[in-house]
Amino acid sequence: MTNRISQRVASVPPSGIRRFFDIAATMPDVISLGIGEPDFVTPDVIRRAGIASLQRGETRYTSNSGTIEMRNAVAAKLAALYGVHYDPETELLITVGVSEALYLAMTAILDPGDEVIVPQPCFVAYTAEVTFAGGIPVPIPTYVETQFQVTAQQIEAAITPRTKALLIGYPNNPTGAVMSHARMAEIAAVAQKHDLIVLSDEIYDRLVYGVEHTCVPALPGMKERTILLGGLSKNYAMTGWRIGYTAAPADLLAAMRKVHQFTIMSAPTTGQMAGVTALSDPSAEEAVHAMIASYDRRRQLIVKGLNEIGLDCFEPQGAFYAFPSVQKTGMSDEEFANGLLQEEHVAVVPGNAFGVGGDGYVRCSYATAYEKIEQALEKMHRFMQRHG
Repeated sequence: MTNRISQRVASVPPSGIRRFFDIAATMPDVISLGIGEPDFVTPDVIRRAGIASLQRGETRYTSNSGTIEMRNAVAAKLAALYGVHYDPETELLITVGVSEALYLAMTAILDPGDEVIVPQPCFVAYTAEVTFAGGIPVPIPTYVETQFQVTAQQIEAAITPRTKALLIGYPNNPTGAVMSHARMAEIAAVAQKHDLIVLSDEIYDRLVYGVEHTCVPALPGMKERTILLGGLSKNYAMTGWRIGYTAAPADLLAAMRKVHQFTIMSAPTTGQMAGVTALSDPSAEEAVHAMIASYDRRRQLIVKGLNEIGLDCFEPQGAFYAFPSVQKTGMSDEEFANGLLQEEHVAVVPGNAFGVGGDGYVRCSYATAYEKIEQALEKMHRFMQRHG
C-alpha cells in the first residue's frame, strides 16, 4: 500500500523543540533553559483540593463541557480580571490543556483551503494545527525593532479572499513580547473591518512584568468574533493536570464542543476539581503573585547577563522566555544551540523552531532556579569567549 500517511501530516516537520530535549535527556548534567514549563510545584492548596477530590471518589466523567463549578470559576475569573462576561452554559468549554482547545478551534472553523494568518515567531503548534485541520497557514514575521509585536498593517497586507482567521498569542512564546493595548486595538479594528475570527492564545496572561495584559475579547466589538484560549498550566504551575479552557460565542463554542464530544469526552475530573480551587481560593492567588515575583527576578538576571556576554536581548515583558540574538557569533541558531549543548551542557532552543523571524535567535526559558540561571550564564560566557 502506498501513501499510508496523509499529505497534511507528512507535510509538517517534527517539533524542533523535542529534538533538543531528546539530546539533552542523554546528558546527566545539562542545565536546561529549553523547556517551557514552570519549575514550581503546583501550590499546596490546589494539590490538596485534587487529593480531596480523589478521596471523595470523584473519578468519573464530567459533563462534556466540564463541571459547572469549573466553568463558573473560569467565568468569574475572566470577569474579575478583564471585565469580559461569558455564559458558563453556552460560551465556555473545559479542555485538555490549551493544545486541545487550539485543535478544537481549528477543526471547528476551517474548511480546506481557508487561510489563517499566523504572526511568527510563535508557539510551534500554531501552524501545524492549521495544517492538520486542512487550512493554510500564512506566516508573517515580527521583528525586534517592534518588540516582536505584529502590526495591524502587516496583518491587513496579508489578507486575501480566502482569509478566515487570525491566530495570535501574547504574551508570546518564544519571545516574551507583550502586545500593547494600542496595537491590539488597531489589530481588532482590522479584524472587524475584514470580518475575521480571532483566535487569541492567552495562556500566559498573568505572567506579565510592569505592564498590563490586553484581553482580546474585552476590546469593544471583539467578544463576538474571538475564540479565547486559556488554561492553568503556566499561571498556576499545573502543566501535568492538563486543564485548559476556551471561551467563545455560542455558535462557535457549540461546534468546538461537538468535536470535543467525539474526540475527548471530558477533561480530567481531578484536574477540574483542583482548578476550581486554583481560580477561586485566595491562597492560590497569593501563590501566583509569589511565582510572578520570582520569575521577574530571574527575568532581570538573564536579560542583563545575556546582554553582558554579548548576546543582544530585548527586554521580554511576559511569559518566562528570553530571546537573544546570536548573530554576532557568526553561527546560525542551530549551530549555536548544538555547540552550547555539546560543549557546555546548556540547552536552549533554536529560534527557527518557532517559524519565520526566529532565525538567528535562541529561546532561553527562565522557568528554572535562579542559581541554575547564574551557572548557565557562566557557561554561556565561556562558550562565547571560545567562539567570539
